[in-house]
Amino acid sequence: MRLLIAIAQPLFFSLTFLLTVLSHAWAQVAPDVKYGELFKAVQLEPVFEDSKTFPDCIPLSPPETIVQQYKAQKDQADFDLKAFVMEHFQLPVSPSSGFLSDTAQTIQEHIQALWPVLTRQPTEEPNGSLISLPNAYIVPGGRFREIYYWDSYFTMLGLEVSQRYDMIENMVDNFSFLIEQGGFIPNGNRTYYLSRAQPPFYSLMVQLLADIKGDSLLVKYLPYLEKEYLFWMDGSEQLTTDRPAFRRVVKLDEQTILNRYWDDRPSPRAEAYKEDYSLAQKTKQDQEQFYRNIRAACESGWDFSSRWLRDPQDLSTIHTTELIPVDLNCLLYHLEQTIAEAYGLAGDSVNQRAYEQKATDRKEAIRKYCWDSQKKFFLDYDFVTQENPWRPSLAAAYPLFFQISSARESRMVARRLEKDFLQPGGLPTTTVTTGQQWDAPNGWAPLQWIAIQGLYHYGFDKLAGDIKDKWIENNIRVYENTGKLVEKYNVYDITLEAGGGEYPVQDGFGWSNGVLLKLINQVQ
Repeated sequence: MRLLIAIAQPLFFSLTFLLTVLSHAWAQVAPDVKYGELFKAVQLEPVFEDSKTFPDCIPLSPPETIVQQYKAQKDQADFDLKAFVMEHFQLPVSPSSGFLSDTAQTIQEHIQALWPVLTRQPTEEPNGSLISLPNAYIVPGGRFREIYYWDSYFTMLGLEVSQRYDMIENMVDNFSFLIEQGGFIPNGNRTYYLSRAQPPFYSLMVQLLADIKGDSLLVKYLPYLEKEYLFWMDGSEQLTTDRPAFRRVVKLDEQTILNRYWDDRPSPRAEAYKEDYSLAQKTKQDQEQFYRNIRAACESGWDFSSRWLRDPQDLSTIHTTELIPVDLNCLLYHLEQTIAEAYGLAGDSVNQRAYEQKATDRKEAIRKYCWDSQKKFFLDYDFVTQENPWRPSLAAAYPLFFQISSARESRMVARRLEKDFLQPGGLPTTTVTTGQQWDAPNGWAPLQWIAIQGLYHYGFDKLAGDIKDKWIENNIRVYENTGKLVEKYNVYDITLEAGGGEYPVQDGFGWSNGVLLKLINQVQ
């Protein structure tokens, strides 16, 4: 049956395109490896205020030639590093550069006008870090000039309202292409993202497209869904009591394997080289382990949050790889369910039952290890200390969104969300202020969506409606004052902008647009 399904797959990508990508993008290495000493010098001086700028630059001649010239010139008395970079590289351009908002438009009209601005066509960047994709796609905006994995699902929610079904299918096919060629969906389509993924929302994207075009579409994408699953479960068959963790899988007891975030490169991130390098000088951790934890937090999408820290106020105490994240495992539960459904539609009852059992087992494990009966809240599980660190966050809403929690558990989560989280502008990601962008006072569109829909699933309509109204009003207020939709919002003081993190607040902004448009049009 699997062979028949594979044979029946349509050709998403032309042979010419596949050969081009295989010979260029996937063969490339990350810019920090490619440029070596030059890259480190540019990032640490630093030549650019934003560490992501140089990795996104396009070389104007072969990289090996640039490196040779750098080595020949760098020790000269009059050598100017910035001038050298400007001579040999083309600077990247932000997606919304030159776009002027018209605040006379409604916010819905503004979003419709933004879709073309945020659209990128298949592009070749010889020797650059961009990985070319076969179809057009939507980028978030600002410094984020490429497609991002989990961002894209929430962007698609707005594209659905806009009836841009073609773009939704383009983006699903782009992600299918990445799975086919690389075995997984990377953080984004840049060579420096090829060592990690992001929260696995691919199955939700496929389900969204199937809701539009019919359930039979699940069979079409089944090989990619299963390949995505195998990436996240890599090494699970080899886990033992003495070796309980490998890459993204962790053996918690004889019957239970759950997942964690990971990254395959224990080194400073190319796009945040100076920040990582500087912080590594302060940590008490082994440096490679520190870099791994920093990068794993980036795979989570929550970079950064007190959720990942032993000391909530000290980023150098990050220990992401020791945690079993509740949201990640809820997403993989949905992936298992979706694969089971696809096998059922394909007439393969054996594999359907196998994946249904995997989903059932994971659901029970999430409730066993991530539900804290004393705190009455879903929390991440530290498999090293064998406890649930008290780091309450909106990740607790995922078991409601995926309808994993019991009615009793959902009541307790709803009660705490209303009591401890609800603010004038929506829900903060956590309840602590640390200066990290995935902490208070910031609220983010994807987590508002997860929490609101999760509460609706369990009948907490009033609370869900209150959050929805506050979030919409906050978005509209910022738009009317600035002409922008931004990536995150201050939900505590709605007169102030959001802040924190490694870079200024970005405008555009893909997932904010998508969630807002969907919420405005949602009838509940």
